[in-house]
Amino acid sequence: MGVRKDLKRAKQRADLMDRTRVEIVKDDHGVVREARTPPLAPRPATGTTADLPYTNASEAPDAVVLRRKRGDTWHPVTTTAFAREVTAVAKGLIAAGLEPGGRVAVMSRTRYEWTVLDFAIWAAGGQTVPIYATSSADQVEWIVRDSGARHVVTETEENTKTAATGTAEHQRPPRIWQLDAGALTELTALGQDIPDDEVTARRAALTPDTIATVCYTSGTTGRPKGCVLTHGNLHAEAANTVELLHPIFREVTRQTASTLLFLPLAHILGRTLQIACLMARIEIGHCPSIKPDELRPALQEFRPTFLVGVPYLFEKIHDTGRATAEKIGRGASFDRADRIGVRFGEAYLNKFLGTGKGPGPGLYAAWALYDLLVYRRIRKELGGRMRYAISGGSPLDRNLNLFFYAAGILVYEGYGLTETTAAATIVPPLKPRPGTVGQPVPGTAVRIAEDGEVLIKGGIVFGSYWNNPAATDAVLQGDWFATGDLGALDEDGYLTITGRKKDILVTSGGKNVSPAVLEDRLRSRPPVGQCLVVGDNRPFIGALITLDPEAVTHWLAVRRMPADTPLSEVIRDPRIRDAVQKAVDYANEAVSRAESIRAFTLVEGEFNEDNGMLTPSLKVKRHAVMSAYAGEIEALYGNTCR
Repeated sequence: MGVRKDLKRAKQRADLMDRTRVEIVKDDHGVVREARTPPLAPRPATGTTADLPYTNASEAPDAVVLRRKRGDTWHPVTTTAFAREVTAVAKGLIAAGLEPGGRVAVMSRTRYEWTVLDFAIWAAGGQTVPIYATSSADQVEWIVRDSGARHVVTETEENTKTAATGTAEHQRPPRIWQLDAGALTELTALGQDIPDDEVTARRAALTPDTIATVCYTSGTTGRPKGCVLTHGNLHAEAANTVELLHPIFREVTRQTASTLLFLPLAHILGRTLQIACLMARIEIGHCPSIKPDELRPALQEFRPTFLVGVPYLFEKIHDTGRATAEKIGRGASFDRADRIGVRFGEAYLNKFLGTGKGPGPGLYAAWALYDLLVYRRIRKELGGRMRYAISGGSPLDRNLNLFFYAAGILVYEGYGLTETTAAATIVPPLKPRPGTVGQPVPGTAVRIAEDGEVLIKGGIVFGSYWNNPAATDAVLQGDWFATGDLGALDEDGYLTITGRKKDILVTSGGKNVSPAVLEDRLRSRPPVGQCLVVGDNRPFIGALITLDPEAVTHWLAVRRMPADTPLSEVIRDPRIRDAVQKAVDYANEAVSRAESIRAFTLVEGEFNEDNGMLTPSLKVKRHAVMSAYAGEIEALYGNTCR
């Protein structure tokens, strides 16, 4: 198994193992209150992210940094070709009236043209304002008006109609270009008479303190807020993560690193990942969808060596594996492989970390059997070359992490927010600790406040919310950003997130309960789709649970029931309730009896973006769900069955 060989090889490289040292600060009671990691990449005095394409073209003109899919073929894009295209589009934006410091909104799924636009906007001295492709006309109206964007680039005709409708009543509606209608070609033609020197001069005028982007939060409550991020913020994030992680690929795996980017580029994690890859000259391909059925073929074609995703992706890969096994009558075998994988992963990592003896002969033999039957199929689903992944956005179930390790894929968790330019912590590449979100990214400090709130300081922390000083003052405490999340630091500076401060439930018996732990574990087990744990000022904890549509389709097929069986009938079936009860039991293993889910109700439909119950980054809008299902919640507590 490649990843095990990597760990063995890495253990012999003290220079890689000890590249970062975390400073720990304890309070008078011996509790770890702060962890600090010194930077690996110093803050630049000059230059910005806008220079990246040109630096690459100068230093490695023939290197391939991107692969662009046309038809069924991935075509290489060299650094020289990319820089040339960025310049051409930047000239078009200048000709269209983009002034230094002006803002351009981009409303598109993840695709190659998004990358060109981002760097072209910067090269022209502008600021990028990302908009999720799924945004409504009202959301577009707010973001364009609040940011003052005078130019909008959309992806599809539908996006264009949404943007035009949303901004129709603006005093000066923005100019709109559409990628599917040849926006980049149009901009290139428009800028033919602008000299290259104008682009060079605008880039030279930028500094690390210049605003690079205004990223609007996905907004679980209220209007989205625009996070102002500078080129210095982007450099602090990208350069330090590159210095932390890239040596592993270069020196340990002996692979040429490549990744398929499918996270929305409207989300800061996708953007900073892209910048980091271009900085390290790691090959990038783009996929516009995170839906497993659409992403899976792209992974098998592109064959990346690492991925950055969200827990949903890893949950769906695991669930698809089990569903496939069940279809051919091997569901029980997959379940055994799952249990063996967790035991093997735990034992092997304990041995690597010096805290255990490692797997015994019997466990090794069982792992080898299921590697042939199950684990290799998981690797194949991900393209066959992948050995590492980074998961962010929400906690990844620890057992799921261990299962993937047994399958030959080491998943590192990270934690961050838009306000911290993506990752503020990440599990060190050679010191895995499943169940935590890692140590501070180099150049960053993490502090736990007296009430358990996670505070963050460093070059990655944003400076303000756009046009919103009151909101800024509410979260910035001097140099420290108050995240709103609750967590704890261990003796080695690894952070564990325990929930959202504002989401804490207090039962009528006075028990404080963080719903995040229960919800994350629930979602990791089929047939659960989305869920919401409730119980504030109630006598016990309950849950609203939706069924995953693919899991329902599979469940019906295995039982040879009609595919068009109404969902209302499915949720009343005792067998589906038994399956959900197993997921509830699994979630309850992580908490005390007083914190456990005592009752649940299955609800029809889904929590998704279209009905306003999920943000574009797949976070549940608690208030929206509770309002929509107020009757079901009342019925849950009116039921005497516990």
